[in-house]
Amino acid sequence: MSDYQYTKDWFKWGPQVWKQLIPHLPARKNFLEIGSFEGRSAVWTIENMMEDGGEIVCIDTWGGGDEHTPEDMAGAEERFHQNITLVRSNFPNRAVVSFKSTSVEALAASIAHNKQFDFIYIDGSHLAKDVLTDACMAWPLLKDKGFMVFDDYLWRPPGFKLLDRPKLAVDSFVNMFEDDLAIAHSGYQLIVRKEK
Repeated sequence: MSDYQYTKDWFKWGPQVWKQLIPHLPARKNFLEIGSFEGRSAVWTIENMMEDGGEIVCIDTWGGGDEHTPEDMAGAEERFHQNITLVRSNFPNRAVVSFKSTSVEALAASIAHNKQFDFIYIDGSHLAKDVLTDACMAWPLLKDKGFMVFDDYLWRPPGFKLLDRPKLAVDSFVNMFEDDLAIAHSGYQLIVRKEK
């Protein structure tokens, strides 16, 4: 919809692959997104994956990371809320809960409240140690047969060391949890399904 306010299309890898996951979700009710920026992926999820009565939890500091310029983040939080308000007006029976906090704080709250999600999207901090922390904290929150999506798996910008990118963390996580998951897709995003 042309009324949404986006300045970047960092979600271009998602829709084509995510559409294929929809029939295989445990349910289409509970979604978690770590890293929301302007809300493009959250809006797409609400419009295309979520059923009425569902909810998406969005976590972001809206402070950006080393890969962002001040221009990238200027107004991003405001655009997120504008875009979410607009999609909620079109889908009033689909809820959005946003946390302006670190992922560790928000995930700890979700763990404390025994939340469970059908689908988890990890696209927050790109530092390997943060990606691994997010994955390990989020894993118990994922339902059996649910999907966890790691964004920017193949992201290799000049000047960013291995520890400054998600891939090392994603590979480490997949190796550590190999008995509990199956790889559903490997490309710019890596997607795993929880098997037990």
